[in-house]
Amino acid sequence: MPLSGAGCSNQRLSTRSRTIASKHQRALTLARQFIRPYHRAVAGALVALVFTAGVTLSLGQGLRILVDQGLATQSPQMLAQALGLFFVLVLGLAFGSFARFYLVSWIGERVVADIRKQVFNHLLDLHPGFYEQNRSLEIQSRFTADTTVLQSVIGSTVSIALRNALMLIGGVILLFVTNPKLAGIIILGFPLVIVPILFFGRRVRNLSRLSQDRVADVGSYVGENLTQIKTVQAFNHQPHDRERFAGVVENAFAIARTRIRQRAWLTTLAISLVMGAIGVVIWVGGLDVIHGHTSPGELAAFVFYALLVGVAAGAISEVIGELQRAAGAASRIVELLNTPSDIEPEPTVSQTLPQPVQGSLEFRNVGFRYPTRPDVPVIRDLSLIVKAGETLALVGPSGAGKSTLFDLLLRFYDPDQGQILIDGHDSRQLTPADLRRCFALVPQNPALFHGTIADNIRYARPDANDADVMAAARIAHAHEFIQALPEGYDTNLGDTGLGLSGGQKQRLAIARALLADAPVLLLDEATSALDAESEHLIQQALPQLMADRTTLVIAHRLATVQHAHRILVLDHGVIQDIGTHDELVQRNPLYQRLAKLQFRESDQPVNAPN
Repeated sequence: MPLSGAGCSNQRLSTRSRTIASKHQRALTLARQFIRPYHRAVAGALVALVFTAGVTLSLGQGLRILVDQGLATQSPQMLAQALGLFFVLVLGLAFGSFARFYLVSWIGERVVADIRKQVFNHLLDLHPGFYEQNRSLEIQSRFTADTTVLQSVIGSTVSIALRNALMLIGGVILLFVTNPKLAGIIILGFPLVIVPILFFGRRVRNLSRLSQDRVADVGSYVGENLTQIKTVQAFNHQPHDRERFAGVVENAFAIARTRIRQRAWLTTLAISLVMGAIGVVIWVGGLDVIHGHTSPGELAAFVFYALLVGVAAGAISEVIGELQRAAGAASRIVELLNTPSDIEPEPTVSQTLPQPVQGSLEFRNVGFRYPTRPDVPVIRDLSLIVKAGETLALVGPSGAGKSTLFDLLLRFYDPDQGQILIDGHDSRQLTPADLRRCFALVPQNPALFHGTIADNIRYARPDANDADVMAAARIAHAHEFIQALPEGYDTNLGDTGLGLSGGQKQRLAIARALLADAPVLLLDEATSALDAESEHLIQQALPQLMADRTTLVIAHRLATVQHAHRILVLDHGVIQDIGTHDELVQRNPLYQRLAKLQFRESDQPVNAPN
């Protein structure tokens, strides 16, 4: 049994080692991929790095000359020459450090900018189902926090690690060149100094990561409550939120206090051990100077190199944790970049729609299940033909599959079986961009973006001029309320159009759809949850929006679709019936029930059979 336990432990260690190696490999691959185009800047940074390391190591010899030839000889001329050499080295170090810092920082910022652009471009093309299965806050964290970690590492930490590695190697070599006896003492005592520092350093790094997590909890709690501030205040929940937030903050403070204490002990231990070791070296070296076995300049140079080696070793131990964080961040970014889209941007058999697009639609035996609910069929063997220019209304209870049909038409998902055709062309053989140019969508909850009102209307056609934007707004009955705003079309909207009523947002969405001028119009409950006046204005705008277009309308209010060419009754993904309002009232029980519920208190007759 003990052997079995040891085998399992070794297996876990082996798996962990492979995971860490895989992370490091992905980090290096990502870095190479994005750094490669800037090889000249990298070469310049490496030259500056080697130059500054060499100059720094040369300062020890400058110090030896200053002591032995400048001070010991008591000659002002020799002292001036020694100081002149020292200042030449210092100037070289200053200019080399400028070049190194600028080039390395430039590379870090440039590479991270390229990574952010590539990740964002990839995220824009991922199918919407990806965002339903992954938390948006986590994706944003990868996009911002992880790229910031990479920027810090590429633009600073890697440079620090390489510079201190050169210092460590060069310093050890020069220790032996300067005084082999004292160098042997340093090497023998090196583990006694480094091991405790590494031990405490690891504890500090672990606490730093934990502290960052708690700080992230603070930010998450603040963001959640401020985003939902109306709900918080409506239920007078402020006292409870203050209490809970105080707990989150105090938890973060407690961990930070522990981290600070450990960091203080680490600093105390490092100073004590390093300065103690240097004190021993100075004692032994001082005796050698007294007995004439070495010169004061050699001892000064040796102490300088010993300090360099100690500082370099400490710095390398510090940046190891940063490099591990970067490996984790890089692996998460690589995971995002390697996430495939379920919708092929370039079909293997590509077709092109003829111009102009007529707008005829056909569903052939379409079946579909959402990837998150593979056991629940949403659309079942649905077949339907919509003629170009026809207005088809989709009605049915919630969960019937109406919005799913829109998702399939826009190719946010591909059907599991069957085909969807536009003007006789299979949607899967069209690029998503070409397919979606055929559609203009007016959603139930219009998406408005940060920017001006004109920008939001122009979202459908960025090259549209101001006259086109105003014309679309007039048809959508939005021009009047826009002109009444302080800055008219140049009025900046807050996030999600904060400050506009539901009816105003909907009219902007209709203006946007008008500007798109697409052959197929998709209206997803465009008048739901609106007051009577807003609904009346939107109903006035819809005829011009629907003119000469194939229109599919999802509606819960049957009064808004009575005049559609045909009405499709859908339930559990199955077509129950299709016909005009009068026909369905006469023959379809589900439509009869919906009509009775909605027209019960209305003066309009239902025309249902007795």
